[in-house]
Amino acid sequence: MLPRFLKSGLAPLAGAALLAFAAAAAAFAHDDHHPVQTGQTAEESAFLAENDTAMTKMMNDMAAKPSGDIDRDFVAMMQPHHQGAIDMAVIELRYGKNEQLRRIAQEIIVEQQQEIDAMKLAIGDPVTASAPAPTQQTPAPAAHDHMNMSHGMKN
Repeated sequence: MLPRFLKSGLAPLAGAALLAFAAAAAAFAHDDHHPVQTGQTAEESAFLAENDTAMTKMMNDMAAKPSGDIDRDFVAMMQPHHQGAIDMAVIELRYGKNEQLRRIAQEIIVEQQQEIDAMKLAIGDPVTASAPAPTQQTPAPAAHDHMNMSHGMKN
């Protein structure tokens, strides 16, 4: 005896849906969610390794032990989430070539740090001390200041 939906002419639709689900499941099973490792440049390998480290740190740090204070627990989980975004943006700035994405990465660094600080302030914790952006190099010593046009000039 055939099920009622097969008798009603919906068999082709049911078959197509079943085939679509099977195909999706098969594709998902074969996708190991890791980028292809063949033919990578040293730079791409370094990028992927650094990004993997940042993601692993973020996921581990987000597994905060509940404190009994919902607001503190929220901040304890969100801070590593935002820091992970900062870390990934820094990696984009280190390796990325697309200027539009590099500008977005710079914005992510600023905005995510501001959100971390706002959350800390909301629960009465001190904010992060101001520091140079993680992508800024330390300034060269004054003795090597080639931009000072008056240095060494005689009147």
